[in-house]
Amino acid sequence: MKQQIICSTCGTYYPFTSFPDSCTICSDERQYIPDGGQLWTMPEDLHQKHSIKLNKITEHLYEFEINPTFAIGQRALLVLSERGNVLWDCIPMLDELTIEFIKSKGGLSAIGFSHPHFYSNMNDWAETFNCPIYIHENDAEHVMVKGKHVQFWKGDEVTLWEGMRLILIGGHFAGSSVLHVPFLSNQGSLICGDTLFLSPSKKHFSVVWSSPNRMPLPLSEMSRIKERFDSIPFDAFYGYIKTQNLTKDVKKVFEESMNRYFL
Repeated sequence: MKQQIICSTCGTYYPFTSFPDSCTICSDERQYIPDGGQLWTMPEDLHQKHSIKLNKITEHLYEFEINPTFAIGQRALLVLSERGNVLWDCIPMLDELTIEFIKSKGGLSAIGFSHPHFYSNMNDWAETFNCPIYIHENDAEHVMVKGKHVQFWKGDEVTLWEGMRLILIGGHFAGSSVLHVPFLSNQGSLICGDTLFLSPSKKHFSVVWSSPNRMPLPLSEMSRIKERFDSIPFDAFYGYIKTQNLTKDVKKVFEESMNRYFL
């Protein structure tokens, strides 16, 4: 595998020839370059200073986190199913213990993404488990390394297996998507990244153009997104970090949250 370099702010991997002036992802107004300037690290340095923490959420749902937190600090979510497991979003690190655990559960049949901030080292994960990476074609321009496993899907949704669906939402990015898993809860669970953001109080959802830069979306876009979510049955929500789990009154919280934008 070719030598790679990692943006320390967002965790995106780039092929390493020389140190770029800036990360393309962080230069976009939805992300940021820190006050101290662009910083880079190497995969071997990341492995020396960090490890991967595994947590069981339910019998069929696990999370992987980098410990201590690195870059954006997102988690990757592993959905287990009889016909094939799905990894939702990536963390910018992969080690032998994680590989062995996933293999013990049957490997990976697919990797799906909420949006470009979490692509990180997706090609390493896909190469290790020999599985496709599903990214909506609307976000193709944000893929820094177009590996052989990347497949760009089109349209409003794609059905995987056992009723699981990749659903285009838009908003944060043109290709921002969610994974709907019908068998994780009575009405279905949303595996969401930060296409939909749950507040620390767990009493409010928001959909924004940029979370770190506090940039909202137009009301017309909010209305379209609300209609999109209204068409999806769900009673459980799992966001991009471990504090963003909600399994009670999810639709009620969502409806009340969205209605506030139109008062």
